[in-house]
Amino acid sequence: MARYSYPFCCLLLLLFTVRATAQSGGFVMPPGQRQVEIPFEYYNNFILIKVTFNRVFPLVFILDTGAEYTILCKREISDLMQVTYEKEFKIAGSDLTSELTAYLARGIRFDLGEKMTAPSEDILVLDDDYFKFEEYAGVNIDGIMTANVFAKYVMKINYQRALITLYRRDYFRPENGFSEIPLEIYRNKPYYNTRLQILRDTTVPVKLLIDTGAALPLLLFSDSHPLLNPPSGSIPSQIGMGLGGFLEGFAGRIFQMQVGPYSQNNAISYFQKLDTLLNKPYLNNRNGLLGNGILARYTVVLDYQQAKMWLKPIKKYNQPFIFDRSGIHVIATGVHLRNFIIQNVLPNSPAAEAGIQKGDEIVMVGFSPASFLSLDDLMKTFHKSPGKKIKLTIKRDGKKIKKILVLRDIL
Repeated sequence: MARYSYPFCCLLLLLFTVRATAQSGGFVMPPGQRQVEIPFEYYNNFILIKVTFNRVFPLVFILDTGAEYTILCKREISDLMQVTYEKEFKIAGSDLTSELTAYLARGIRFDLGEKMTAPSEDILVLDDDYFKFEEYAGVNIDGIMTANVFAKYVMKINYQRALITLYRRDYFRPENGFSEIPLEIYRNKPYYNTRLQILRDTTVPVKLLIDTGAALPLLLFSDSHPLLNPPSGSIPSQIGMGLGGFLEGFAGRIFQMQVGPYSQNNAISYFQKLDTLLNKPYLNNRNGLLGNGILARYTVVLDYQQAKMWLKPIKKYNQPFIFDRSGIHVIATGVHLRNFIIQNVLPNSPAAEAGIQKGDEIVMVGFSPASFLSLDDLMKTFHKSPGKKIKLTIKRDGKKIKKILVLRDIL
């Protein structure tokens, strides 16, 4: 069954006020080759690809169809490589009040092993690692790579095999079992028009950003349509990490959503009120985004040049959506990301009832040291069946305290 945490790890909720002049030549397939297979790691609902930066540095990037630009979050890497920055930009965070600084770097080379090369990319380099992706994903992440780097080719994402296949357009033919869906491509990003039912008796047409950089199933902007309000039973929720802290909203379940000819029932959706963001042109009048929490239930084929998407459901595409049953949001810290600090506790949750507090460190899970686990392992523990008792030892103010969580459905 699909698992979703509270909140959904780290969606980069960053809105660029700059119209950067960054351009992407993209990756180039070797001459005479019809297709290339690129393995990836699918971790905590993120597509992670390994690249080499300027022939030297092995880096890990989130492949993000929702990103307009490739972004390097760790300036120390480009500084060490003596990269020249052409221009400085001031960028608004997701709250539109805080500012951060980014720099345009041109002519950056990326290699995907010996499979493909992007010989000259323009990227944005953040002045500081504002978002600290690894804390929320539990694995080292150096930045975000726009999926537009593959736009020369037809791109198939097979989540089950953790494999991206790129096809030269002249040699691509949709396989049996795939359904074709028209898209809109705007500023290097794909958008999908569909309809959903928040409640059984209300149908809403929506435009959604196809966003492989989002770990969640669905995010809806609640003030973009009068019928996109959180349904009864929704809970206050932190939605994701933005500049200056978490973004607040609600998490709830919608009755049904159409994904091509297929339906997703009782899906988890997050609801965010945008207010002043709503009329910003870079939102392209969208009502929200569709993330990996739903996309991973299909094999997805994207053709940017023809503005088309093909979907083929996996066998368990209609499995239940499971929300975290503990009420704990944990970040991973330390050299090996094996120190687990409680970032937030959902009110009236099993964790709150057990007296667990923000800032506590989890040091034991049952009889095992927490350092033996990954963040993903810990998340799986908090998604076990309702009624399961989880014994935790936490450290608070230098003292170890034993706690027992009794998991239950929160949403």
